[in-house]
Order: sequence, then structure tokens, then C-alpha cells
Amino acid sequence: MERVNVRPHDLVRLAPGAPPFADAPGWVAAALERAPFAVVRRAPRIADHIGDHIGDQIAVGVRGDVRSERFGAWIEPRWIDAILTPEDLCTRAPEPARAGLPAFALLRAVASILDARALAWGPAGSAGFELATAMPAITASSDLDIVVRAPTPLPRADASALLDALSHAAQQAGTRIDVQIETPEAAFSLAEFARAGLRVMLRHADGPRLVADPWAAS
Repeated sequence: MERVNVRPHDLVRLAPGAPPFADAPGWVAAALERAPFAVVRRAPRIADHIGDHIGDQIAVGVRGDVRSERFGAWIEPRWIDAILTPEDLCTRAPEPARAGLPAFALLRAVASILDARALAWGPAGSAGFELATAMPAITASSDLDIVVRAPTPLPRADASALLDALSHAAQQAGTRIDVQIETPEAAFSLAEFARAGLRVMLRHADGPRLVADPWAAS
């Protein structure tokens, strides 16, 4: 079976006819009927014998209408119809009636800050989900989740300056911003890394670890 290249925070659209997830609560089927999308989770892939072949399973999460409705599952690549990365979503606009919500206003404001630094980035979380599906997910109190790709080390001084600029934009928009820096194999919080001299919590597929250099550790 051909391997599907996905990364954490990517949104995958489930193909028509995809089988239901085992042991899923009742709200999962209704959520997928409204918007057949799941988000790729940070977890090791697993090989599962299916019939006479091996399926390379991908960890995904399904979101419901409220924060308490989150369900983790695994899916075979053959049931993925399309992949939308955070980078794919940074140029999408929300429905005009919802564009004034603070998180979307902040998304517009941070675009120039991140683009000026030549960083690959995009929205994740509720903002990313709504931009991908056109289903309301952002509320007036939602913060903005951003993913920044950093395949090579980011100097702490640059990280601190970036955090200051993004935090100022968030204050102006009247909401909060949470930025995850993604190395090729793991992720960490920009806010933690920008504090000079401190170790950061690195989120890796095999579990969290406290490190001083996220790139060396991953």
C-alpha cells in the first residue's frame, strides 16, 4: 500500500464509504456526517494486518461540537480522500459574516509578521478546522493556534522577537495566540523556547521530554 505523507495538525478528509471507527461514541458519526474531516495526531504509525495485506495506520482525532467531544482513532491511508495542511489554510478566508471574530482578525494580522520572516506556517485548531470545512468552530472567546515549521534551528533571540510581535498583535485583536514550533520529528511551544536559557517540553511521537535543544533532541 502506498504510504501517505501526513504530519501532525494536517486535516484529512475521509473518503465516502470509510468504515466507522470502532468503539466511537455516538456523536462521532454525526460529526463526520456534518464534516468528514479528522486531524492527524502526534503518535507512532502502527501496522495492522487487514485481510491479506498490512495497512499503515495513521493516528487521527475527530472533534465534535464542544471541547469535551474529542475522539482519537486510527485510519488506513486508503480511506483518506484529501489532505489539507496548515500551510494550505493560511490563505483561506472565513465566511464574511464570521471574519470579524477575534481569532480570524488575529490570523489576518499575524500573516504579515510570519511571512516577513520567510517562515512556513498556518492555522491549526478551531481556526484551521473552520477554514478547511466551512463549519463554524471559532467562538468569540477562541484563541488562535498557529503551527510554524522550523526544519533548522531557530535562534532564541529570533524566537523572542517573533513572540513579542505575535503577542502584541494578539493583544490588539483582543484574544490569545498559541504557537507550536514543528521540527521534522517533534514540536514545542514558542513561548517556552523564547525564554532564554530554559529547557522546553518537546512533544514527540513516543512521548514528551524536557530538552535544551529541540532540534538535537528530535
